[in-house]
Amino acid sequence: MKVFTIGYSKKTAQQFFTLLKQQRPSLVRLVDVRLKNTSTLAGFTKKNNFPFFLEKICNIEYVHRLDLAPDRSMMDHPTTNPLSYEQYKEQFFKLLAERQIETTVPRELIDGACLLCSEPSANDCHRKMVTDYLQEKWGDLQVIHL
Repeated sequence: MKVFTIGYSKKTAQQFFTLLKQQRPSLVRLVDVRLKNTSTLAGFTKKNNFPFFLEKICNIEYVHRLDLAPDRSMMDHPTTNPLSYEQYKEQFFKLLAERQIETTVPRELIDGACLLCSEPSANDCHRKMVTDYLQEKWGDLQVIHL
């Protein structure tokens, strides 16, 4: 099973959509794992326009999965109570386990998908944690961070 990840910040729309198009035909859908996809900071990935751009530019579908996003309290931590990466990962894995994403998220949804978040690098982002968690549970993911 092949899954991609990408962050949109620090990328132009041209860079972003080119990276996605280069992965076709393996990449068939984008799975948005952001808690909020309506902020003006989301730029070209804002909810109302993004599915249209993905379809017209890349011929891929758009799916928003809140069950793969951190909860609001985890998003507040960077300013009110900073956590180390390992502490954040531990909390997020616990949340994913509570949500039982390994059974509630269809494998067919993840196979050929690209998980989207804002962070430019997967190294510091929960999208990598989602793939790490699913790799631990499913064991057969080939992950490519764009």
